[in-house]
Amino acid sequence: MVKREIVINIPNGLEARPVAMLVQVASQYESSIYVESDDKKVNAKSIMGMMSLGLASGETITVTADGPDEEKAIDNIEKYLSSK
Repeated sequence: MVKREIVINIPNGLEARPVAMLVQVASQYESSIYVESDDKKVNAKSIMGMMSLGLASGETITVTADGPDEEKAIDNIEKYLSSK
């Protein structure tokens, strides 16, 4: 299991389109991937779950991945969230 804190650098935060893109990135991997913010933990492959977090730019989230491609999954999620 890999756990990493990531700061969201997408200008308008995780609105509908960025959430859909994040779900697409997460869905490429076999690993179980979860995003935690405050006291909520949701499946990163769930659009509705991710939308329910209402994440803004500059917020720090904790991403956890567990599975055969966990390192690659976390690296690419961080790359997506930090690159904008």
